[in-house]
Amino acid sequence: MSTTKGLEGIVAAESKISSIINDQLTYVGYTIDDLAEHASFEEVVFLLWFKRLPNKNELAKFDEELFENMTISNAIVEHFKSYDIHNVHPMAALRTAISLLGLYDSEADDMSDEANNRKAIRLQAKVAAIVSAFSRIRDGKEVVQPKKGLSYAANFLYMLNGKEPIDLEVEAINKALVLHADHELNASTFTARVCVATLSDIYSGITSAISALKGPLHGGANEAVMNMLLEIGEVDNAIPYIKDKMANKEKIMGMGHRVYKTGDPRAKHLKKMSKELTARHGMEKWYEMSIKIEDYIKEEKGLPANVDFYSASVYHSLGIKHDLYTPIFAMSRFSGWIAHILEQYENNRLIRPRAEYVGPQNQVYVDINKR
Repeated sequence: MSTTKGLEGIVAAESKISSIINDQLTYVGYTIDDLAEHASFEEVVFLLWFKRLPNKNELAKFDEELFENMTISNAIVEHFKSYDIHNVHPMAALRTAISLLGLYDSEADDMSDEANNRKAIRLQAKVAAIVSAFSRIRDGKEVVQPKKGLSYAANFLYMLNGKEPIDLEVEAINKALVLHADHELNASTFTARVCVATLSDIYSGITSAISALKGPLHGGANEAVMNMLLEIGEVDNAIPYIKDKMANKEKIMGMGHRVYKTGDPRAKHLKKMSKELTARHGMEKWYEMSIKIEDYIKEEKGLPANVDFYSASVYHSLGIKHDLYTPIFAMSRFSGWIAHILEQYENNRLIRPRAEYVGPQNQVYVDINKR
């Protein structure tokens, strides 16, 4: 029996959702460059779930359904208020809140296609409300309800900050959501598929995916990048800091990617947004620092930046608290997780790999008095 550590290079499923071929990421055959430049996040969600782009009427109906479900019950709000919210990581709060949603959903165990599609809408809409509500409650502020006529990206920023965002800020969040929406069989997506392959419900699948994304080797990388930039402090400190890290063989977060050889195709879009947003808000040093680090590591190690590297300075320039970076990643990736869960249900087979045993053999039980 041959084994591959971390399942690297192993093809574990067939999918029509996204692909990574020759360092090009596509969603249902559309390149990420095409979608990042032209599509709204709502169009991308529809594309991932239904395997085609919506027409004008379909998109209007889809937008309306998302808006109508973009609120959370008082039970979730009171839940957030019931514990020491300042000592709870937002990803832990999100994980628990999604599980709670399943308790209050009368259709939670209805496995029909129609019910699952309705739950998909509710989940994608409510995650934006949950993340923003958690942040505001933690800051001692009132929860803000979504505003009709705003896009998904704009409404998230509106519910988070209590004021309508400018166009550049909406563009940045929309691009970030599009770029993070799906990424083939990454760790959290695979976790979701393994979970629902047992025919568990969609809330269980999403909760398990959130748990996987919470880890710093997956969703937490952009938060770690911003912490690094803050630790560096000034542009002139960047290279000495990185040299010291490399001398100590410490990992530089946000650089390189397991499945891309020539570079993450998503990074350039957030790099551009980082340049524009940091300039708009007088925070150019974070972009300049990032450029210096990327250029140096690319030259020394041949590792270009990945999508997490520039998303850090994008979110920071928007005034978003650093521990919300991963929940925003999750908010986007809900669309991909749901797409994969629905696809798994369509042609399900229990996912049950084997393990190669490498422990001791031929042991004989010894009475406890003789050990």
